[in-house]
Amino acid sequence: MTAPSRTPSTASSTPSAGERTPGVDGSSREARNLHWLLTNLVEEVPGLRSVAVVSSDGLLLLSSHPELNQPDTAQDTPGPRGASADLATIVSGLGSLCIGAADLMDGGRVTQTMVAMEEGSLFVMSISDGSLLGAHAAQDCDMSVVAYHMALFVGRAGHVLTPELRSELRQSMESAQ
Repeated sequence: MTAPSRTPSTASSTPSAGERTPGVDGSSREARNLHWLLTNLVEEVPGLRSVAVVSSDGLLLLSSHPELNQPDTAQDTPGPRGASADLATIVSGLGSLCIGAADLMDGGRVTQTMVAMEEGSLFVMSISDGSLLGAHAAQDCDMSVVAYHMALFVGRAGHVLTPELRSELRQSMESAQ
């Protein structure tokens, strides 16, 4: 995954909703911007091991390590079995469990979940369209920094995750496998 060399533009040259401006790799401007935001999240936050964006139906949309879906590299990286698909499964399951618990407790919408473990932490945040952002971090990470940067990502990405973009991201992840 490569990141564009500049900050995503929010100027008037940004395509309107549904308009696609294909890049060199055939991806839309919105997809490239989301990839850039995810790469920036991983680079800015010390201790992040892997990050995944999961659709409301549990499918992996974006990953900080798409190459980890390849079997020969999966064992070399710390994290849930070293695979992005495993992180996506965990994030989806935990998100679903928390939503069910909130419903039973009349707790309203779940916005953030954090699991502290002896050897790391797992963070899950809701994105406005029902998708989830999940991050696996090292035990020595600053949890407030992780949560802050995840909230920034959610705020920036939430409004652009349209059904069309989710479909494009799913197809992109499927073709990478």
